[in-house]
Amino acid sequence: MAAAARTNACMKKLSLLSNSVNKKAGSAFGSGFRRWVSVEKNDEELSKGNKGFAAVWGNGDFGRLGLGNLESRWRPHPIPPSAFADRSLKELACGGAHTLFLTDSGDVYATGLNDCGQLGISDSRDYTTEPVRVSIPKRIIKISAGYHHSAAITVDGELYVWGKNANGQLGLGKKAEKMVPRPRKVECLDGVVIKTASLASEHSIAVTDKGEALSWGGGESGRLGHGHGSSILGFQKSSSEYTPRLIKELEGIKVQSVSAGMLHTVCISEDGSVYFFGEKEFGKWGFGKAKSATTPSTVSSLPFSEEVACGGYHTCVITSNHSSDQYVKHFVRLFSRVNYNHP
Repeated sequence: MAAAARTNACMKKLSLLSNSVNKKAGSAFGSGFRRWVSVEKNDEELSKGNKGFAAVWGNGDFGRLGLGNLESRWRPHPIPPSAFADRSLKELACGGAHTLFLTDSGDVYATGLNDCGQLGISDSRDYTTEPVRVSIPKRIIKISAGYHHSAAITVDGELYVWGKNANGQLGLGKKAEKMVPRPRKVECLDGVVIKTASLASEHSIAVTDKGEALSWGGGESGRLGHGHGSSILGFQKSSSEYTPRLIKELEGIKVQSVSAGMLHTVCISEDGSVYFFGEKEFGKWGFGKAKSATTPSTVSSLPFSEEVACGGYHTCVITSNHSSDQYVKHFVRLFSRVNYNHP
């Protein structure tokens, strides 16, 4: 009864948002993407028993929306609190066709496609339409979803990974299986405290408590930031890394935010500088004649920056205007005529 009451309350709170989404949906729904909205509650609301919840809409194939069916949704639809043992949701992460949920108790749930073990619930099911709890031995504080792989960071900074590993994107070593269907600790990071991580299609990046940036996985287009690898018939290539490797060009620079795109990666340092490496085509940056930057380059035309989010072929950064009396934040779409210099 309590769960049902909360669900009804969620629906009422979403009514205005639903109407707004319906008006603006256009053809985006047909593109195959889905969107999430997370509604956070303040301490006073939580003390009254009103828990945070999530609502989903968009493409519902493979059960990625977690609503118990394969139906797509044009408007935001809340997931019943009972799906997460009546716990409040703290964080969400969307992968290629799967979704991860993190509760306030530190439990991880997953739903959607499982063809590469990306749900972390074994490979016995191709997909699931409802959130299933992922078995991890420690309390989790952060989650990240790549196209076919997933990661979770424990309360003491350990990194657990699972899913596709064809290009070493799990960081488990060159001899590791090409698919890991259950969470596995990245043993080579023993003694290293991981604060955040971002996963893309074939590569991953993480930041330690000391602000060091580590990357691993497929090195195509320089997206790992380690420079050129071996030369074959005169053509230089960026090699893959099968375990986390420190990005040397960023040594001495304290990184606080990272995001991995399809063929590019972006880091933001503690002093608000933006560093880019990887594919430069498709208008993601639009500077220089070279097709890729294999080591980190600074984007000098941006003001103080705080957060970054990379899509497959585009990037957004949250910048701050410190010159005004009021603290202003705004999104900047990064494209065309962005200047860069090596650090």
